[in-house]
Amino acid sequence: MSQSFDVVVIGGGPGGYIAAIRAAQLGFKVACIDEWKNDKGGPAPGGTCTNVGCIPSKALLQSSEHFEHAGKHFADHGIGLSNLSIDIAKMTARKDSVVKQNNDGILYLFKKNKVSFFHGRGSFVKAADGGYEVAVAGAANETLVGKHVIVATGSNARALPGAAFDEDRILSNDGALRIPSVPKTLGVVGSGVIGLEMGSVWRRLGAQVTILEALPGFLGAADEQVAKEAQKAFVKQGLKFEFGVKITGVEQAKDGVKVAYTNAKGEAASLAVERLIVSIGRVPNTIGLNPDAVGLKLDERGAIVVDGDCRTNLPNVWAVGDVVRGPMLAHKAEEEGVAVAERIAGQHGHVNFNTVPWVIYTSPEIAWVGQTEAQLKAEGRAYKTGSFPFMANGRARALGDTTGFVKFIADAKTDEILGVHIVGPFASELISEAVVAMEFKASAEDIARICHAHPSLSEATKEAALAVDKRTLNF
Repeated sequence: MSQSFDVVVIGGGPGGYIAAIRAAQLGFKVACIDEWKNDKGGPAPGGTCTNVGCIPSKALLQSSEHFEHAGKHFADHGIGLSNLSIDIAKMTARKDSVVKQNNDGILYLFKKNKVSFFHGRGSFVKAADGGYEVAVAGAANETLVGKHVIVATGSNARALPGAAFDEDRILSNDGALRIPSVPKTLGVVGSGVIGLEMGSVWRRLGAQVTILEALPGFLGAADEQVAKEAQKAFVKQGLKFEFGVKITGVEQAKDGVKVAYTNAKGEAASLAVERLIVSIGRVPNTIGLNPDAVGLKLDERGAIVVDGDCRTNLPNVWAVGDVVRGPMLAHKAEEEGVAVAERIAGQHGHVNFNTVPWVIYTSPEIAWVGQTEAQLKAEGRAYKTGSFPFMANGRARALGDTTGFVKFIADAKTDEILGVHIVGPFASELISEAVVAMEFKASAEDIARICHAHPSLSEATKEAALAVDKRTLNF
């Protein structure tokens, strides 16, 4: 006997659970299907982000940063320590508890908003009268019928050809979060968000980390000045980089992994490490979705084809998040989930890709929104810039973290903010002001005229806006 719903959401990650909650708030009868399990086999909604991505990585980054501060920076504050040690098992347990709190929080929100939760894998069965039949394969198999279906099945880590993840020696983001002890040597393939964050965690704890990157330079998606500043800081910390690398083979042994590659000069080289993290991107996850049963169209990458409003080729079937086009970011998925729920209700959901922020939670943190100088040059658009260093910011000095700067890019004629790029302390928090400003098409002058609290890191944002007109006050 099937159960009928106005909206069935397949996937309980950031895009899925948020879509389900918003749809329920709008008065729909909603079901959300998610198969993630905790270590006891119970439900663990939240997707990759909550279980093996955003949340646990931030927990480990925080723990490892405390450890590094205790070992290298506490003395500057007059705090003396002896016999400093790290308990990896306890650190991991704390990370797991943070994950569980988020899992439980989502289950609570489902209950609060009267969303029916089904623990298992959702897949299309067939088109049905008034909607689509969706099977739930779990501890108790179920059949649901939804007038509308929102697919939010996320993405999976991309493996190197011929080097499948075993999550012991060759690690995806999942295994990188569960290394049982600090390796003496750690290799990372890919210098993107995951590679930098996980490489930073284990470097802080004592591993010798080498990052191999196929591209000729560092962080090509970021502003060039930001990338250079960040790379300089990472090298100073002890991360080793090699660019222009082409992997030719990965050989696994009981005690480690050997990576064969050619370097930027075309010379053969190799790297022997205890463990290898592979972070070369992610692929849309449609495993088990059974799209052919209803004729759901996928593109050549395996992503679900959608229009600008997240509609698929099927009436009343929608898709959001990593499984569709656009940046694979949790907050982008959330915004799409809200927008789709509102579109189903006849409202006008809003997602502006131009104001989706990017953040890398390393130290220094890196964050940006909008366009880079390189992109604007390619467009032929006239612009002006202004920047302000954290070394001239009183709060940054008090924190003992003056690395980096805030940079504004504005239209040369109208002064409209086209991009803001930050490398430095709490960049992840500072970028939100820029997102708000750009969403409302503010000018650099608008930010320059707003009173910012003193002393605060946000004053660097104001000063960078002032710098666009070459009138900084503190530098």
